[in-house]
Amino acid sequence: MVRKKGTDSAGGESSKSHDTGVGSGRGSQGPPQQLGRGEGGGGYSVGGRGWVPQLQQPSRGGYGAGGPFEYQSRGRGGPSQRRGYRGVRGHGGYVPFPSGPSRQHVPEQHQATEPFETAVTPQLNRSEAGKPEHVPLTEQFQHLSINQEASQAIQPAPPPSKPLRFPRRPGLGCEGTKFVVKANHFFAEFPNKVLYQYDVIITPKVTLRGVNREVMQQLVNLYKCSDLGECDPACDGRKSLYTAGSLPFESKEFKVTISDDDGRKREFKVMIRLAGRDQVDVPKDAIQALDIVLRELPATNASYCPVGRSFYFRDEPRKDLDQGLQAWRGFYQSTRLTQRGLSLNIDVSSTAFIQPLPVIEFVTKLLNRNVSSGHLYDADRVKALLGVKVQVTHRGNIRRKYRISGLTSQATGQLTFPVDERGTEKSVVDYFSETYGITIQRTQWPCLQVGRQQRPIYLPMEVCKIVDGQRYSKRLNEKQITGLLEFTCQPPKNRDNDILKLKYCDIGKQKNCLPQIGQWNMRDKQMVDRGTVNNWICISFCSKVGPKLAQQFCFELERTCRIYGMAFTSRPVIPPLNAFPDQVEEVLKTQYRNAMNKLQRQNNEFDLLIAILPDNNGSLYGDLKRICETDIGIVSQCCLSKNVLDIKGSYLTNVINVKVGGSNTVLAAAIPPVSDGRTIIFGADVTHPSPGEDSSPSIAAVVASKDWPEITKYAALVCTQAHRKEVIQDLYKTWQDPVRGIVSGGMIKEHLISFQRANGGHKPERIIFYRDGVSEGQFSHVLREELDDIRKACASLEPNYKPTVTFIVVQKRHHTRLFAKDHNDLKFADIKGNILPGTVVDSDICHPTEFDFYLCSHAGIMGTSRPAHYHVLWDENNFTADALQILTNNLCYTYARCTRSVSIVPPVYYAHLAAFRARFYMERETSESGSRLGSSRSTRGPNGSVAVRPLLALRENVKRFMFYC
Repeated sequence: MVRKKGTDSAGGESSKSHDTGVGSGRGSQGPPQQLGRGEGGGGYSVGGRGWVPQLQQPSRGGYGAGGPFEYQSRGRGGPSQRRGYRGVRGHGGYVPFPSGPSRQHVPEQHQATEPFETAVTPQLNRSEAGKPEHVPLTEQFQHLSINQEASQAIQPAPPPSKPLRFPRRPGLGCEGTKFVVKANHFFAEFPNKVLYQYDVIITPKVTLRGVNREVMQQLVNLYKCSDLGECDPACDGRKSLYTAGSLPFESKEFKVTISDDDGRKREFKVMIRLAGRDQVDVPKDAIQALDIVLRELPATNASYCPVGRSFYFRDEPRKDLDQGLQAWRGFYQSTRLTQRGLSLNIDVSSTAFIQPLPVIEFVTKLLNRNVSSGHLYDADRVKALLGVKVQVTHRGNIRRKYRISGLTSQATGQLTFPVDERGTEKSVVDYFSETYGITIQRTQWPCLQVGRQQRPIYLPMEVCKIVDGQRYSKRLNEKQITGLLEFTCQPPKNRDNDILKLKYCDIGKQKNCLPQIGQWNMRDKQMVDRGTVNNWICISFCSKVGPKLAQQFCFELERTCRIYGMAFTSRPVIPPLNAFPDQVEEVLKTQYRNAMNKLQRQNNEFDLLIAILPDNNGSLYGDLKRICETDIGIVSQCCLSKNVLDIKGSYLTNVINVKVGGSNTVLAAAIPPVSDGRTIIFGADVTHPSPGEDSSPSIAAVVASKDWPEITKYAALVCTQAHRKEVIQDLYKTWQDPVRGIVSGGMIKEHLISFQRANGGHKPERIIFYRDGVSEGQFSHVLREELDDIRKACASLEPNYKPTVTFIVVQKRHHTRLFAKDHNDLKFADIKGNILPGTVVDSDICHPTEFDFYLCSHAGIMGTSRPAHYHVLWDENNFTADALQILTNNLCYTYARCTRSVSIVPPVYYAHLAAFRARFYMERETSESGSRLGSSRSTRGPNGSVAVRPLLALRENVKRFMFYC
């Protein structure tokens, strides 16, 4: 869309349905090429900048950006009124603790400053952008000295190879209108003290952090006024202790005695000695030390339950979730190094805890049925008790605590144990009756097994109660997730108080579509690249949907696809039919053979299977996908019965189009870094098994674009790797072939070959690699390994083939939030109070020297928007801040599954979907009881190395489509 000179335009990046975002700005002449920009900072308002992409003809492709926008509904029948606006630039914001001001939760001598706001000029030119407003790195620690002579710094020894140096920020972005947003960061001030680190060795060795803290707290209580010289140290609960000022000794051993729950005394020896380590990175470890110091007060306060960097309130209202769980509220805190100095990032937090119920009552809720009598036949679900801490209720005031290690294979009424050296046996039932006068009622149930495996202790469930304050770390079911989200989600104003163009095919009535606060619809529009479905079948695995209703649904689906421009044959190859879910494999293979026999006579290929599933379908969905994609080799689209009963065929149109090779939308305005040379965009992710699945492998997924310059079609490859291994192992690999010798391959090479075939034999000149799921502590290691594999894969195609590489980490699990300065001002916030899509922050709260930025590319649906954090670890393409931010934002409008912009770049989103799908491809194992286990197991080879079973291979005729959508 082109604006006339002097007119205002509006635009904003769209986003993912369950996330939130912001963008705003004003265009002046020509296409809106501006974005909403914000600068964030610790405990202060920050300038915001927003922008919207512009779309081009499909033949021209590429990506562009539009201006920040404001959308305002006029409430009348005509088109919506949109107008651009100008913002101002500022800094900071905050989220106060639910129970009071933030300074309640930090030690008195390390208080966070009050949030503040500073006026900043609304204009920022390129020269100013190169000079971010922050003190030099050396000055940031002027109040925090490191004793280099005594402790030799607080960093551990350097790694074997020198850490890679990440690219410096190329300057601040200046596209877009600047305006004020707030961030939940507080500037922190620290006294002029020397920070010392000491090593702590506790004997006998203790594995539980809580016991370590109890030992150290008792040590401080006993020796603070004497041997510790009035110092009040902070301990990490493991092996490190920090003090502001030195202790009166370099090494000293102490004796400490603590009491168990049943009153028994336990004696420990504690050795404290000055740490002697090589200096590597003072700022990084100083921040780590300050994190520990700032966590010391809430960690030792009985009002809080610490979980990682979060602290949950024991005394605040809780929400009951499904099956014996409850949601707790709390807060998260972390020290960050920013352009404005040290800041304290504070956010509200919530998670699931196990209800402190009698075990019998917990099991009743867990099984969701009356279990007052009869056998406990659903023992598999009761395994949720494993690892849970319980306290006994049959010993009066002695409430000893145990951790459940298992359930007995025998019922309580059949259990006996030796009572003397002669081997005399006594039943558990008789023991409790004679010793405690308790008659065990549920003798058919198993006992809880606690203690050591060599000498187990048996406890009937009815004499045990679950200890309060235990976080539930296993996978939540759908009902529990819904309940937790309802408990967690808060409008931005509440959370704050508690702490664009798109292009469609020219044939449609509307060729261009301007997103309105990150979303649009397909009415009067057609796809850019319309897919074809000539040969298809429909099978219903739901008893509520018979052949007649299935046929009506398929007719509506076919009609809608045609309206949006797809070629969709009205008649299936064979009539729709019904089948039972437990017959899925037999039915799929039989009907596929029947269809192919008919098609082969006509020399045609099979395009699509439409499968109708019950709303609650258990493993049926995964089984169907595994069979279709790794065995038969067909693309499938599943539909839930509730949507079929409502005859909602339109909701599937976008997804079906990309699954059969089409494209829904492309961006119009070209971006030079992409349009000037053939560019391939990768997305990579590693998903790990749920807590408790200790033998399941991790799954890596890598997707890559094939169509240049449109960049809307992504092929996906997946593989298994060692349990919780973060570095992707199969980016590049070599093996010995008996005929060809050493052969190279891997996911990068396969994607490059695929791109080359799709683009007339031309290899990409540029690689942009978006990597998800990497924590800051893994940056150097992951970059070193994976960048090396990318280089090797390129060289394996051609010795001198060296495309330029940009490697970007995408982080979405962080606690930085951005808030509009005025939640009610619709120029800068949506009707829910969230910032607008297209808001970017690259100053103040960002890294002092490295190239990173926060981008809110989506419109908020529930709760408060969470911006994505992009951190550039390698950049041979020499992106400017504006170029990379606009490219990233515009990509978020090309997600195929919905008509909204999403919160992270689609290639990363697609990689996550592909990795999730791959868990269905694991070979199923059978348990002793005959039930099927849903995960492949890692095994150890003769040399102790971990061998991971590979995934079932994808069929070639599935690989070439976006089957994972």
